[in-house]
Amino acid sequence: MIIKASSKSDLTLGINGLGRIGKLTLWHHVQRHFFKNIVINIGRPAGRSLEDVAHYIERDSTYGRLNWFLNGCHGQSVIHNVDEQTGTMEINGVSVKLLRTQRNPAAIGWRDEHVRLVVDTTGQFLDPIAPADGAKGSARGHLTAGAEKVILSAPFKIKNNPTMPEDVVTTVMGINDSQYDPRRHKIISNASCTTTCLAHMMKPLVNAFGPKRILSASMATVHAATGSQEVLDKLPKSGKSDLRKNRSIMNNIILTTTGAARALRLVIPEMEQIGFIAESVRIPTATGSLIILVLNLQDDPAGPPIRREIINDIYRQTDNADQRGYLHFSEKQNVSGDIVGIPRAAAIIEGNETHTRTAEVTLDLANLPGIPPDLLAGLGNTLIYAPVTQAVVYGWYDNEMGSYVNMLGDRTISVAEDL
Repeated sequence: MIIKASSKSDLTLGINGLGRIGKLTLWHHVQRHFFKNIVINIGRPAGRSLEDVAHYIERDSTYGRLNWFLNGCHGQSVIHNVDEQTGTMEINGVSVKLLRTQRNPAAIGWRDEHVRLVVDTTGQFLDPIAPADGAKGSARGHLTAGAEKVILSAPFKIKNNPTMPEDVVTTVMGINDSQYDPRRHKIISNASCTTTCLAHMMKPLVNAFGPKRILSASMATVHAATGSQEVLDKLPKSGKSDLRKNRSIMNNIILTTTGAARALRLVIPEMEQIGFIAESVRIPTATGSLIILVLNLQDDPAGPPIRREIINDIYRQTDNADQRGYLHFSEKQNVSGDIVGIPRAAAIIEGNETHTRTAEVTLDLANLPGIPPDLLAGLGNTLIYAPVTQAVVYGWYDNEMGSYVNMLGDRTISVAEDL
């Protein structure tokens, strides 16, 4: 499936960082051909020359070669006119320029390059309150350097103040992307790959049952390795408290944390009414991750219990109505490799593995606070029996190109169209 833009833009796109998300974002946009010009800041010399950078861009251990990605197994090289002096190259007909001197966003020459929109993929500048002139850099530095809009490929992390500034917003495409206000918002977080999948798993259920009938929810993501993990065991730096992050991802299943629960409340406000826990486990695969979502749902005493087919029908209907293809419902027996690269698939529901079990939950009103003693005395029997269904739903996502980067590309183009 090829992702195409509806129109082309004369805007020059800026990309800060050329790691996993930065490189695949470049792949996305040279395929999509919405932007004619792209400027990438890597902030330092790389390799022996620009030819070495082109070598890195052209090859990927997970997705193969760029020319095969674009044109199939017979595709020829799509990188041409590599010019060390100007720092430029042409990739699939798109003019690409590399900046290799400044790492602080405020010092990057976006204004000189006529860049109005920047996608920051470094994961380093996530505090939207940090001042533009901070010594360690800030997302707001991009604005000082000439950009009008900044999109972050990670959730915000506010260190000193829990209140979000008025000019920032967190969005997930297909969930709350309409909350972006081009007149007000300057810094947009595209959340995370896990939050993106989780939001598309939760939103149909919230819409179908309402937040009051979802008594509690929890998720665990079985997540592929990321660039922040170690290939081999490494001595932790001074002051580091989580010793597991320095263990080899090649040889271990590693317990870690995720901010998906916190970010989910930003994009689905109804989640504030639902008790929710999120956990993460890292496994030694390159990409392709899984969310296991467990919910306790209050049944309607006057209706039938909630069964797996009811849950699956909710996702089937959402899939059929989703014209952008962000949610897929599958009744095939998938493994993680099967979902790698599927365009725009925020979540692929593994319908065969949806499970439900209904039981009666007994509550003793005498043990609940706030009920007047005289009311309890008048009841006689203080026991209440409520039917509750526990449901388990599995959702796949390609945490790199297929899900996250393609949806980041959609967000980028939607912001560009309003500039």
